[in-house]
Amino acid sequence: MAHNAGGSLRSGIKDEKLAAVWENKTSPLFTDAERVAIEFAIAAASQPNDVTDELFDRMKQYWSEGEIVEIASLIAYFGFMNRFNDTMATPLEEEPAEIAEKHIAAHGWKIGKHRA
Repeated sequence: MAHNAGGSLRSGIKDEKLAAVWENKTSPLFTDAERVAIEFAIAAASQPNDVTDELFDRMKQYWSEGEIVEIASLIAYFGFMNRFNDTMATPLEEEPAEIAEKHIAAHGWKIGKHRA
């Protein structure tokens, strides 16, 4: 989460939008396409996978097949990296740790065993 928060900011996501991601269903800062992509990401990252045919059909309303493949690939990649880094207790660098403390700690993020 810490690296993704920093990457979001570096790619142009505004602080207020990052802070509102937990309220994406009701926040006017998000488009319907973004809302369904966030829902898809949460469902795809769930154990067991929670992507339904209905959710996939809603994704197709906003995203091309290639875009859905890219979104699913990133979800899978970050799932792998999160599991690997959590297993190995990989130390978190200073910059993502500071960004996470500022932007996502209020939503339950903790550095835990990843303290450098």
